[in-house]
Amino acid sequence: MRRLETAEPDFAARFEALVREVRDGGTAVDQPVREILRAVRERGDAAVCEYTDRFDRPGLSPTSTPTRLRVSTGEIDAACAAIPAELQAALELAARRIEAFHRLQLPADIERTDEAGVRLGLRWTPLDAVGLYVPGGKAAYPSSVLMNAVPARVAGVERIAMCVPAPGDQLNPLVLAAARLAGVSEIHRVGGAQAVGALAYGTASIAPVDRIVGPGNSYVAEAKRQVFGHVGIDSIAGPSEVVIVADAGSNPHHVALDLLAQAEHDELAQSILLTDDAALATAVERAVAVALETLPRAAIARASWAEYGAIIVVGRMAEAWPLVDRLAPEHLQLMLADDREAFASIRHAGAIFRGRSCPEAIGDYVGGPNHVLPTSRTARYASGLSVFDFLKRTTWLATDAAALARIGPAAVALAEAEGLHAHARSVAVRLGDAGPARA
Repeated sequence: MRRLETAEPDFAARFEALVREVRDGGTAVDQPVREILRAVRERGDAAVCEYTDRFDRPGLSPTSTPTRLRVSTGEIDAACAAIPAELQAALELAARRIEAFHRLQLPADIERTDEAGVRLGLRWTPLDAVGLYVPGGKAAYPSSVLMNAVPARVAGVERIAMCVPAPGDQLNPLVLAAARLAGVSEIHRVGGAQAVGALAYGTASIAPVDRIVGPGNSYVAEAKRQVFGHVGIDSIAGPSEVVIVADAGSNPHHVALDLLAQAEHDELAQSILLTDDAALATAVERAVAVALETLPRAAIARASWAEYGAIIVVGRMAEAWPLVDRLAPEHLQLMLADDREAFASIRHAGAIFRGRSCPEAIGDYVGGPNHVLPTSRTARYASGLSVFDFLKRTTWLATDAAALARIGPAAVALAEAEGLHAHARSVAVRLGDAGPARA
Protein backbone atom coordinates (compact mmCIF):
# COMPACT_ATOMS: atom_id res chain seq x y z
CA MET A 1 0.00 0.00 0.00
CA ARG A 2 1.29 3.42 -0.92
CA ARG A 3 0.90 6.53 1.20
CA LEU A 4 1.14 9.85 -0.63
CA GLU A 5 0.98 13.38 0.72
CA THR A 6 0.35 16.43 -1.43
CA ALA A 7 2.96 18.36 0.58
CA GLU A 8 5.73 16.03 -0.59
CA PRO A 9 7.93 17.37 -3.43
CA ASP A 10 7.49 14.23 -5.53
CA PHE A 11 3.72 13.97 -5.04
CA ALA A 12 2.78 14.95 -8.60
CA ALA A 13 5.00 12.27 -10.12
CA ARG A 14 3.87 9.58 -7.68
CA PHE A 15 0.20 10.44 -8.17
CA GLU A 16 0.59 10.40 -11.94
CA ALA A 17 2.14 6.94 -11.71
CA LEU A 18 -0.85 5.82 -9.63
CA VAL A 19 -3.30 7.15 -12.22
CA ARG A 20 -1.46 5.56 -15.15
CA GLU A 21 -0.98 2.19 -13.50
CA VAL A 22 -2.31 -0.71 -15.58
CA ARG A 23 -4.11 -3.48 -13.68
CA ASP A 24 -4.51 -6.23 -16.25
CA GLY A 25 -2.56 -9.03 -14.62
CA GLY A 26 -0.01 -8.94 -17.41
CA THR A 27 -1.55 -11.87 -19.31
CA ALA A 28 -2.27 -11.46 -23.03
CA VAL A 29 -5.35 -13.49 -24.00
CA ASP A 30 -6.23 -11.96 -27.36
CA GLN A 31 -4.91 -14.87 -29.44
CA PRO A 32 -6.50 -17.76 -27.49
CA VAL A 33 -9.78 -15.85 -27.39
CA ARG A 34 -9.61 -15.30 -31.14
CA GLU A 35 -9.16 -19.05 -31.63
CA ILE A 36 -12.10 -19.87 -29.35
CA LEU A 37 -14.37 -17.41 -31.14
CA ARG A 38 -13.35 -18.76 -34.53
CA ALA A 39 -14.09 -22.32 -33.43
CA VAL A 40 -17.51 -21.35 -32.06
CA ARG A 41 -18.37 -19.43 -35.21
CA GLU A 42 -17.34 -22.33 -37.45
CA ARG A 43 -18.44 -25.35 -35.41
CA GLY A 44 -21.17 -23.99 -33.18
CA ASP A 45 -22.43 -26.23 -30.39
CA ALA A 46 -19.65 -28.79 -30.86
CA ALA A 47 -16.99 -26.19 -30.06
CA VAL A 48 -19.02 -24.75 -27.19
CA CYS A 49 -19.34 -28.20 -25.62
CA GLU A 50 -15.64 -28.99 -26.09
CA TYR A 51 -14.49 -25.77 -24.40
CA THR A 52 -17.06 -26.12 -21.65
CA ASP A 53 -15.75 -29.60 -20.76
CA ARG A 54 -12.15 -28.41 -21.00
CA PHE A 55 -12.48 -25.33 -18.80
CA ASP A 56 -15.38 -26.12 -16.45
CA ARG A 57 -14.94 -29.88 -16.01
CA PRO A 58 -11.16 -30.41 -15.95
CA GLY A 59 -10.25 -34.01 -15.18
CA LEU A 60 -13.82 -35.21 -15.61
CA SER A 61 -15.14 -37.21 -18.50
CA PRO A 62 -16.87 -35.07 -21.18
CA THR A 63 -20.61 -34.75 -20.63
CA SER A 64 -21.56 -31.48 -22.33
CA THR A 65 -24.01 -31.90 -25.17
CA PRO A 66 -26.11 -29.34 -27.02
CA THR A 67 -29.29 -30.59 -25.34
CA ARG A 68 -27.69 -30.31 -21.91
CA LEU A 69 -26.37 -26.78 -22.31
CA ARG A 70 -29.72 -25.23 -21.47
CA VAL A 71 -30.73 -25.28 -17.82
CA SER A 72 -34.11 -26.97 -17.53
CA THR A 73 -37.23 -25.54 -15.94
CA GLY A 74 -37.08 -28.34 -13.39
CA GLU A 75 -33.57 -27.35 -12.34
CA ILE A 76 -34.66 -23.75 -11.90
CA ASP A 77 -37.74 -24.86 -9.93
CA ALA A 78 -35.56 -26.94 -7.61
CA ALA A 79 -33.11 -24.07 -7.10
CA CYS A 80 -35.90 -21.62 -6.25
CA ALA A 81 -37.41 -24.10 -3.80
CA ALA A 82 -34.06 -24.48 -2.04
CA ILE A 83 -33.58 -20.77 -1.35
CA PRO A 84 -34.05 -19.83 2.33
CA ALA A 85 -37.01 -17.52 2.85
CA GLU A 86 -34.87 -14.62 4.08
CA LEU A 87 -32.65 -14.77 1.00
CA GLN A 88 -35.66 -14.94 -1.30
CA ALA A 89 -37.06 -11.87 0.45
CA ALA A 90 -33.73 -10.08 0.03
CA LEU A 91 -33.68 -10.87 -3.69
CA GLU A 92 -37.24 -9.62 -4.08
CA LEU A 93 -36.45 -6.38 -2.22
CA ALA A 94 -33.41 -5.79 -4.41
CA ALA A 95 -35.37 -6.54 -7.60
CA ARG A 96 -38.18 -4.16 -6.63
CA ARG A 97 -35.79 -1.31 -5.88
CA ILE A 98 -33.74 -1.86 -9.04
CA GLU A 99 -36.89 -1.97 -11.16
CA ALA A 100 -38.36 1.15 -9.55
CA PHE A 101 -35.22 3.20 -10.17
CA HIS A 102 -34.82 2.05 -13.76
CA ARG A 103 -38.46 2.73 -14.58
CA LEU A 104 -37.71 6.36 -13.75
CA GLN A 105 -35.22 6.36 -16.63
CA LEU A 106 -37.68 5.39 -19.38
CA PRO A 107 -37.57 8.19 -21.97
CA ALA A 108 -40.49 9.71 -23.81
CA ASP A 109 -40.83 9.79 -27.59
CA ILE A 110 -40.50 13.19 -29.26
CA GLU A 111 -42.84 14.63 -31.90
CA ARG A 112 -43.18 18.23 -33.02
CA THR A 113 -43.95 20.43 -36.00
CA ASP A 114 -41.34 23.14 -36.48
CA GLU A 115 -41.60 26.65 -37.92
CA ALA A 116 -41.12 25.35 -41.47
CA GLY A 117 -44.07 23.00 -41.10
CA VAL A 118 -41.85 19.91 -40.96
CA ARG A 119 -43.04 17.13 -38.69
CA LEU A 120 -40.13 15.45 -36.99
CA GLY A 121 -39.44 13.32 -34.01
CA LEU A 122 -37.67 10.50 -32.27
CA ARG A 123 -38.96 7.20 -31.00
CA TRP A 124 -37.46 4.65 -28.63
CA THR A 125 -37.72 0.91 -29.24
CA PRO A 126 -36.23 -2.00 -27.26
CA LEU A 127 -33.67 -4.43 -28.61
CA ASP A 128 -35.08 -7.80 -29.66
CA ALA A 129 -32.62 -9.99 -27.73
CA VAL A 130 -29.93 -9.45 -25.12
CA GLY A 131 -27.26 -11.82 -23.84
CA LEU A 132 -26.35 -11.69 -20.17
CA TYR A 133 -23.04 -13.07 -18.94
CA VAL A 134 -22.90 -13.96 -15.25
CA PRO A 135 -19.57 -14.91 -13.62
CA GLY A 136 -19.35 -18.27 -11.92
CA GLY A 137 -15.70 -18.56 -10.93
CA LYS A 138 -14.31 -17.01 -7.74
CA ALA A 139 -17.78 -16.02 -6.56
CA ALA A 140 -21.42 -16.28 -7.62
CA TYR A 141 -23.26 -13.02 -8.17
CA PRO A 142 -27.08 -13.11 -8.11
CA SER A 143 -26.89 -9.32 -7.75
CA SER A 144 -25.25 -9.15 -11.18
CA VAL A 145 -28.19 -11.05 -12.66
CA LEU A 146 -30.65 -8.52 -11.25
CA MET A 147 -28.60 -5.48 -12.24
CA ASN A 148 -28.25 -6.63 -15.86
CA ALA A 149 -31.56 -8.35 -16.51
CA VAL A 150 -34.05 -6.07 -14.73
CA PRO A 151 -33.19 -2.95 -16.80
CA ALA A 152 -33.48 -5.01 -19.99
CA ARG A 153 -36.93 -6.22 -18.95
CA VAL A 154 -37.96 -2.66 -17.98
CA ALA A 155 -36.83 -1.48 -21.41
CA GLY A 156 -39.09 -4.07 -23.04
CA VAL A 157 -36.54 -6.59 -24.36
CA GLU A 158 -38.47 -9.75 -25.24
CA ARG A 159 -35.65 -12.29 -25.01
CA ILE A 160 -32.95 -12.29 -22.32
CA ALA A 161 -30.52 -15.19 -22.74
CA MET A 162 -28.19 -15.84 -19.81
CA CYS A 163 -24.90 -17.72 -19.88
CA VAL A 164 -23.28 -18.80 -16.62
CA PRO A 165 -20.36 -21.19 -16.17
CA ALA A 166 -20.96 -24.27 -14.02
CA PRO A 167 -17.54 -25.26 -12.61
CA GLY A 168 -17.64 -28.91 -11.59
CA ASP A 169 -21.14 -28.98 -13.08
CA GLN A 170 -22.50 -26.94 -10.17
CA LEU A 171 -24.84 -23.95 -10.51
CA ASN A 172 -25.53 -21.52 -7.70
CA PRO A 173 -29.23 -21.71 -6.70
CA LEU A 174 -29.33 -18.00 -5.90
CA VAL A 175 -28.19 -17.15 -9.42
CA LEU A 176 -30.97 -19.27 -10.92
CA ALA A 177 -33.55 -17.80 -8.54
CA ALA A 178 -32.44 -14.26 -9.39
CA ALA A 179 -32.70 -15.07 -13.10
CA ARG A 180 -36.30 -16.21 -12.74
CA LEU A 181 -37.17 -13.19 -10.62
CA ALA A 182 -35.59 -10.83 -13.16
CA GLY A 183 -37.45 -12.30 -16.13
CA VAL A 184 -34.58 -14.11 -17.86
CA SER A 185 -35.93 -16.11 -20.80
CA GLU A 186 -33.33 -18.90 -20.98
CA ILE A 187 -30.23 -20.00 -19.08
CA HIS A 188 -27.25 -21.85 -20.54
CA ARG A 189 -24.50 -23.54 -18.50
CA VAL A 190 -21.72 -22.04 -20.62
CA GLY A 191 -18.96 -19.68 -19.55
CA GLY A 192 -15.85 -17.96 -20.84
CA ALA A 193 -15.11 -16.73 -24.34
CA GLN A 194 -17.13 -19.60 -25.81
CA ALA A 195 -20.28 -18.21 -24.15
CA VAL A 196 -19.66 -14.78 -25.63
CA GLY A 197 -19.09 -16.38 -29.05
CA ALA A 198 -22.29 -18.39 -28.82
CA LEU A 199 -24.31 -15.31 -27.87
CA ALA A 200 -22.73 -13.19 -30.59
CA TYR A 201 -22.76 -15.61 -33.53
CA GLY A 202 -25.41 -18.09 -32.47
CA THR A 203 -25.36 -21.89 -32.56
CA ALA A 204 -28.01 -24.50 -33.20
CA SER A 205 -29.05 -24.39 -29.54
CA ILE A 206 -28.25 -20.78 -28.59
CA ALA A 207 -29.77 -18.14 -30.86
CA PRO A 208 -27.74 -14.95 -31.40
CA VAL A 209 -28.47 -11.74 -29.52
CA ASP A 210 -28.12 -8.04 -30.32
CA ARG A 211 -26.14 -6.90 -27.29
CA ILE A 212 -24.04 -8.69 -24.65
CA VAL A 213 -23.80 -7.32 -21.13
CA GLY A 214 -22.31 -8.47 -17.86
CA PRO A 215 -18.87 -8.78 -16.25
CA GLY A 216 -16.40 -11.63 -16.52
CA ASN A 217 -12.73 -12.56 -16.40
CA SER A 218 -10.05 -11.43 -18.85
CA TYR A 219 -11.18 -14.01 -21.44
CA VAL A 220 -14.76 -12.75 -21.29
CA ALA A 221 -13.66 -9.12 -21.50
CA GLU A 222 -11.42 -9.81 -24.49
CA ALA A 223 -14.15 -11.84 -26.20
CA LYS A 224 -16.58 -8.94 -25.82
CA ARG A 225 -13.96 -6.63 -27.28
CA GLN A 226 -13.53 -8.89 -30.31
CA VAL A 227 -17.24 -9.41 -31.07
CA PHE A 228 -18.06 -5.71 -30.65
CA GLY A 229 -19.36 -4.38 -33.95
CA HIS A 230 -21.03 -7.66 -34.80
CA VAL A 231 -23.09 -7.15 -31.64
CA GLY A 232 -23.27 -4.35 -29.12
CA ILE A 233 -21.69 -4.63 -25.68
CA ASP A 234 -22.06 -2.70 -22.46
CA SER A 235 -18.35 -2.10 -21.81
CA ILE A 236 -14.98 -3.77 -21.36
CA ALA A 237 -15.07 -4.18 -17.60
CA GLY A 238 -11.83 -3.90 -15.68
CA PRO A 239 -11.07 -4.68 -12.03
CA SER A 240 -13.28 -3.07 -9.41
CA GLU A 241 -12.24 0.18 -7.73
CA VAL A 242 -13.31 2.60 -5.03
CA VAL A 243 -12.15 6.04 -3.94
CA ILE A 244 -13.20 7.17 -0.48
CA VAL A 245 -12.99 10.81 0.59
CA ALA A 246 -13.20 10.97 4.38
CA ASP A 247 -12.66 13.65 7.00
CA ALA A 248 -11.57 13.47 10.62
CA GLY A 249 -15.09 12.64 11.82
CA SER A 250 -15.16 9.34 9.97
CA ASN A 251 -14.89 6.00 11.77
CA PRO A 252 -11.56 4.41 10.68
CA HIS A 253 -13.00 0.90 11.08
CA HIS A 254 -15.87 1.74 8.74
CA VAL A 255 -13.48 3.27 6.20
CA ALA A 256 -11.21 0.22 6.38
CA LEU A 257 -14.07 -2.20 5.71
CA ASP A 258 -15.31 -0.08 2.80
CA LEU A 259 -11.83 -0.17 1.27
CA LEU A 260 -11.62 -3.93 1.73
CA ALA A 261 -15.11 -4.43 0.30
CA GLN A 262 -13.59 -3.59 -3.08
CA ALA A 263 -10.25 -5.25 -2.45
CA GLU A 264 -11.89 -8.62 -1.77
CA HIS A 265 -13.35 -8.72 -5.30
CA ASP A 266 -10.07 -9.48 -7.01
CA GLU A 267 -6.32 -9.21 -6.56
CA LEU A 268 -6.37 -6.53 -9.27
CA ALA A 269 -9.02 -4.37 -7.55
CA GLN A 270 -8.02 -0.95 -6.25
CA SER A 271 -9.03 0.91 -3.08
CA ILE A 272 -7.90 4.48 -2.42
CA LEU A 273 -8.52 6.79 0.54
CA LEU A 274 -8.20 10.57 0.33
CA THR A 275 -8.29 12.54 3.57
CA ASP A 276 -7.11 15.82 5.02
CA ASP A 277 -6.45 14.22 8.40
CA ALA A 278 -3.12 12.40 8.81
CA ALA A 279 -4.31 10.79 12.06
CA LEU A 280 -7.30 9.24 10.26
CA ALA A 281 -5.00 7.95 7.51
CA THR A 282 -2.83 6.17 10.09
CA ALA A 283 -5.84 4.82 11.97
CA VAL A 284 -7.37 3.46 8.74
CA GLU A 285 -4.10 1.78 7.79
CA ARG A 286 -4.09 0.00 11.16
CA ALA A 287 -7.79 -0.88 10.91
CA VAL A 288 -7.22 -2.49 7.52
CA ALA A 289 -4.51 -4.71 8.99
CA VAL A 290 -6.82 -5.76 11.83
CA ALA A 291 -9.79 -6.46 9.54
CA LEU A 292 -7.64 -8.61 7.25
CA GLU A 293 -7.04 -11.00 10.12
CA THR A 294 -10.65 -12.22 10.05
CA LEU A 295 -11.91 -11.77 6.49
CA PRO A 296 -12.66 -15.08 4.73
CA ARG A 297 -11.31 -13.62 1.48
CA ALA A 298 -8.32 -12.06 3.21
CA ALA A 299 -5.76 -13.50 0.79
CA ILE A 300 -7.41 -11.77 -2.17
CA ALA A 301 -8.04 -8.52 -0.29
CA ARG A 302 -4.52 -8.42 1.14
CA ALA A 303 -2.95 -8.86 -2.29
CA SER A 304 -5.12 -6.10 -3.76
CA TRP A 305 -4.42 -3.70 -0.90
CA ALA A 306 -0.69 -4.39 -0.89
CA GLU A 307 -0.22 -4.00 -4.64
CA TYR A 308 -2.77 -1.36 -5.64
CA GLY A 309 -4.11 0.27 -2.46
CA ALA A 310 -3.25 3.87 -1.62
CA ILE A 311 -3.83 6.50 1.04
CA ILE A 312 -3.49 10.13 -0.03
CA VAL A 313 -3.24 12.90 2.54
CA VAL A 314 -4.15 16.35 1.25
CA GLY A 315 -3.39 19.69 2.91
CA ARG A 316 -7.01 20.82 2.69
CA MET A 317 -10.04 18.92 1.53
CA ALA A 318 -10.64 20.99 -1.60
CA GLU A 319 -7.35 19.63 -2.97
CA ALA A 320 -9.04 16.23 -3.20
CA TRP A 321 -11.65 17.20 -5.81
CA PRO A 322 -9.31 17.43 -8.85
CA LEU A 323 -7.47 14.31 -7.67
CA VAL A 324 -10.73 12.36 -7.67
CA ASP A 325 -11.53 13.63 -11.16
CA ARG A 326 -8.15 12.40 -12.38
CA LEU A 327 -8.80 8.98 -10.82
CA ALA A 328 -12.36 8.93 -12.29
CA PRO A 329 -13.30 6.00 -10.04
CA GLU A 330 -15.94 3.38 -10.59
CA HIS A 331 -17.24 4.03 -7.06
CA LEU A 332 -16.83 7.20 -5.01
CA GLN A 333 -17.75 7.42 -1.33
CA LEU A 334 -18.06 10.85 0.29
CA MET A 335 -17.73 10.35 4.04
CA LEU A 336 -17.82 14.00 5.02
CA ALA A 337 -19.63 16.12 7.57
CA ASP A 338 -20.84 18.28 4.66
CA ASP A 339 -20.39 16.83 1.17
CA ARG A 340 -22.13 19.56 -0.81
CA GLU A 341 -18.94 21.18 -2.10
CA ALA A 342 -17.45 17.79 -3.01
CA PHE A 343 -20.62 16.64 -4.78
CA ALA A 344 -20.85 19.87 -6.76
CA SER A 345 -17.15 19.95 -7.66
CA ILE A 346 -16.36 16.33 -8.60
CA ARG A 347 -17.40 15.50 -12.16
CA HIS A 348 -16.00 12.05 -12.90
CA ALA A 349 -17.26 8.99 -11.03
CA GLY A 350 -19.34 6.00 -12.05
CA ALA A 351 -21.54 6.21 -8.95
CA ILE A 352 -21.40 8.38 -5.85
CA PHE A 353 -22.34 7.27 -2.33
CA ARG A 354 -23.06 10.17 -0.01
CA GLY A 355 -22.74 10.14 3.74
CA ARG A 356 -21.04 8.07 6.40
CA SER A 357 -24.04 5.73 6.59
CA CYS A 358 -24.03 4.90 2.87
CA PRO A 359 -21.37 2.27 2.13
CA GLU A 360 -20.82 1.35 -1.49
CA ALA A 361 -21.98 -2.21 -0.75
CA ILE A 362 -25.56 -0.90 -0.46
CA GLY A 363 -25.30 0.09 -4.11
CA ASP A 364 -24.08 -3.38 -5.03
CA TYR A 365 -27.30 -4.96 -3.84
CA VAL A 366 -30.35 -2.96 -2.81
CA GLY A 367 -29.77 0.75 -3.47
CA GLY A 368 -31.60 0.80 -6.81
CA PRO A 369 -29.13 2.47 -9.22
CA ASN A 370 -27.11 0.06 -11.30
CA HIS A 371 -23.88 -1.44 -10.03
CA VAL A 372 -22.51 -2.12 -13.53
CA LEU A 373 -20.22 0.90 -13.78
CA PRO A 374 -17.29 2.25 -15.82
CA THR A 375 -13.88 1.09 -14.57
CA SER A 376 -10.23 1.81 -15.37
CA ARG A 377 -10.69 5.62 -15.32
CA THR A 378 -13.35 5.44 -18.05
CA ALA A 379 -15.87 7.28 -15.86
CA ARG A 380 -14.41 10.44 -17.38
CA TYR A 381 -16.47 9.67 -20.51
CA ALA A 382 -18.69 6.64 -19.77
CA SER A 383 -21.72 5.94 -17.61
CA GLY A 384 -23.16 2.97 -15.77
CA LEU A 385 -25.63 0.47 -17.20
CA SER A 386 -29.17 1.78 -17.63
CA VAL A 387 -32.33 1.18 -19.62
CA PHE A 388 -30.72 3.18 -22.43
CA ASP A 389 -28.35 0.25 -23.04
CA PHE A 390 -31.36 -1.81 -24.07
CA LEU A 391 -33.13 0.82 -26.17
CA LYS A 392 -32.31 2.39 -29.50
CA ARG A 393 -33.34 5.73 -30.93
CA THR A 394 -34.94 6.14 -34.32
CA THR A 395 -35.51 9.62 -35.71
CA TRP A 396 -38.18 10.38 -38.29
CA LEU A 397 -39.25 13.19 -40.62
CA ALA A 398 -42.45 13.98 -42.51
CA THR A 399 -42.59 16.84 -45.02
CA ASP A 400 -45.58 17.83 -47.11
CA ALA A 401 -45.22 19.86 -50.30
CA ALA A 402 -45.38 23.18 -48.48
CA ALA A 403 -42.73 22.23 -45.94
CA LEU A 404 -40.48 20.81 -48.64
CA ALA A 405 -40.78 24.06 -50.59
CA ARG A 406 -39.47 25.97 -47.57
CA ILE A 407 -36.38 23.87 -46.82
CA GLY A 408 -35.76 21.89 -50.03
CA PRO A 409 -33.86 24.55 -52.01
CA ALA A 410 -31.17 24.67 -49.31
CA ALA A 411 -30.80 20.88 -49.53
CA VAL A 412 -30.41 21.11 -53.32
CA ALA A 413 -27.71 23.76 -52.95
CA LEU A 414 -25.77 21.77 -50.38
CA ALA A 415 -26.01 18.52 -52.35
CA GLU A 416 -24.74 20.21 -55.50
CA ALA A 417 -21.88 21.77 -53.54
CA GLU A 418 -20.88 18.29 -52.41
CA GLY A 419 -21.10 16.93 -55.93
CA LEU A 420 -23.92 14.54 -55.07
CA HIS A 421 -26.24 15.31 -57.95
CA ALA A 422 -28.68 12.43 -57.47
CA HIS A 423 -29.24 13.77 -53.97
CA ALA A 424 -29.95 17.21 -55.41
CA ARG A 425 -32.24 15.93 -58.15
CA SER A 426 -34.26 13.75 -55.74
CA VAL A 427 -35.25 16.94 -53.92
CA ALA A 428 -35.48 19.21 -56.96
CA VAL A 429 -37.90 16.93 -58.79
CA ARG A 430 -40.33 17.29 -55.90
CA LEU A 431 -39.96 21.05 -56.00
CA GLY A 432 -41.30 21.06 -59.57
CA ASP A 433 -37.92 21.10 -61.30
CA ALA A 434 -37.77 17.75 -63.11
CA GLY A 435 -34.71 18.68 -65.18
CA PRO A 436 -31.06 18.09 -64.37
CA ALA A 437 -29.69 19.91 -61.39
CA ARG A 438 -27.35 22.76 -62.18
CA ALA A 439 -23.74 21.77 -62.99
